Amino acid sequence: MESVFSALEPLLPRVAKPVQYIGGELNSTTKDWGEAAVRWALMYPDAYEVGLPNQGLMILYELLNEQPDVLAERAYAVWPDLEALMREHRVPHFTVEAHRPLDAFDVLGVSFATELCYTNLLTALDLAGIPLRAADRGDEHPLVVAGGHAVFNPEPIADFIDAAVLGDGEQAVLDITDMLRRGTQRTVGRAEVLTRLADIDGVYVPAFYNVSYRPDGHIESIVPNTSVAPERVTKRTTVDLDEWPYPKRPLVPMAETVHERMSVEIFRGCTRGCRFCQAGMITRPVRERSLAGIGEMVERGLEASGFTEVGLLSLSSADHSEIAEITKGLADRYEGTHTTLSLPSTRVDAFNIDLANEISRNGRRSGLTFAPEGGSERIRRVINKMVSEEDLIRTVSAAFAHGWRQVKLYFMCGLPTETDEDVLAIAGVAHRVIKAGRAASGRNDVRCTISIGGFVPKPHTPFQWAAQCDPDTVDDRLRKLRAAINTDRRLGRNIGMRYHDGKPALIEGLLSRGDRRVGRVIERVWRAGGRFDGWSEHFDYQHWTDAAAAELEPLGVSLAWFTTRARLKDEVLPWRHLDSGLDPDWLWDDWQDALAAREQDDCRWTPCFDCGVCPSTGTDIQVGPSGTVLIPLTPVSVAGD
Repeated sequence: MESVFSALEPLLPRVAKPVQYIGGELNSTTKDWGEAAVRWALMYPDAYEVGLPNQGLMILYELLNEQPDVLAERAYAVWPDLEALMREHRVPHFTVEAHRPLDAFDVLGVSFATELCYTNLLTALDLAGIPLRAADRGDEHPLVVAGGHAVFNPEPIADFIDAAVLGDGEQAVLDITDMLRRGTQRTVGRAEVLTRLADIDGVYVPAFYNVSYRPDGHIESIVPNTSVAPERVTKRTTVDLDEWPYPKRPLVPMAETVHERMSVEIFRGCTRGCRFCQAGMITRPVRERSLAGIGEMVERGLEASGFTEVGLLSLSSADHSEIAEITKGLADRYEGTHTTLSLPSTRVDAFNIDLANEISRNGRRSGLTFAPEGGSERIRRVINKMVSEEDLIRTVSAAFAHGWRQVKLYFMCGLPTETDEDVLAIAGVAHRVIKAGRAASGRNDVRCTISIGGFVPKPHTPFQWAAQCDPDTVDDRLRKLRAAINTDRRLGRNIGMRYHDGKPALIEGLLSRGDRRVGRVIERVWRAGGRFDGWSEHFDYQHWTDAAAAELEPLGVSLAWFTTRARLKDEVLPWRHLDSGLDPDWLWDDWQDALAAREQDDCRWTPCFDCGVCPSTGTDIQVGPSGTVLIPLTPVSVAGD
């Protein structure tokens, strides 16, 4: 397969950051096209600087290329400046390794971390000469397979993808590859390949399901239209992370990226039960990587990459049952070197100074980041974020007393049952943090930055039934909050505030809980020029409201119908046929607890709440290091990894 680089190269001096399109990163892989039985193009539908560090895509890239007869190359979204030139000069969308056109591959695998990248998928398909709609593709076109957290409700892009993989991807991509070894769409036909795809655990083929609607706009039913499709598609779960020690050779970027470090996922899943957190719900149960496995991955990855920072990744890294041993062991091993450690995700109630000292032992003391999420005790009970203000003040006081000078606090605005007072309480928290910091450190230069995001209800969470707050209310509350912070100028000057307006969150809400009718809106926005909707400088709210009015209102629904409307208990949600493992009745009961501001404990340390994720196997539950509950999954779950 010929490269398009000879046509691309003359265009690169005319665009911003041309280095992001040339490939050649340390640890990247270029294989012989003719010797590959199956060829994957793996795409992260955002800019190179965001996509290259993505751990999920990096894992699949290395895993596939380890197969002798498989070729995998990467692609990222191109910025509008290069897109315009590619259209003018008829250069197709390409991979960065060998600059091969995307339409030449057997599979285009697209990883969605956020729904706001959907328009970038359409750009890539169109530039590649692949029909936007799956129904219009022939045997000569690649399969378009989506993955990532966003595809736990892929219905808004159901018309544009051939399949979606629910859950962990390690074994799923190997199963898909094995299937394609027996015949690709170019040899046995697209219809046969789709049929075989539907027979793979965790793979959802939208074309094999019919959706019908009631006159009032609600979904009447979602049913298979072929015997090969199951009534419910169940997510894949990688059980033993030590069996999948990827990436072994992390990619080292050619251009500046959002994260420039070597990362190790120390565990997957979370049982904290934060009701807003889709990632915590859909990645259950908790599966920890062993102390030895983590050490081996760090040693091998640093040697292969030359990075000087190691990120210990998970949804709440300090919750690993052996986190103290992990951090001390790594700090001891790399003491006296330039290698530093970081915990990108830390809870207030899992943090301690000993842990922080180990993390910072070999490097400078940068700021500490915590996520109380809600300003008042009441709203934190609603969202099940069991962090008291007393815990927060005690923690930051200890940090300031031990030499830290700044903390960052994450909050959300627009949460269910939220009032102005809940948001204004954030100002009081920030003021008290500064006072505590000054008292503990004896200095007046301590700083607190509060970062606030708009809440978006997500599928497979207790808040999937919640009404989303409208942007005007969110923006008004944030204006009041800024004024409240500045009421005490002596404290306010030490407090920074970062936030986005409520409009992008509303559109994310449309895409998050939408059904197949929303695909028309996505396509109309894209045709109107919508690109990189996750970037504030490119997001155009008017495009979305105009498209929603034009495409949805004739169908009897609207933007508000999909966003600011509360769902009913017996309503058929667009993702009802997609099984994250969580019992819908348990989610509903937890939603009722949220409305009553009742907390629920972490089930790793308390009796099981029967959320449905951990199957009944007749096997005793095992207790691992430091009391960690290890759930034995059934052989079916393992085989369907």
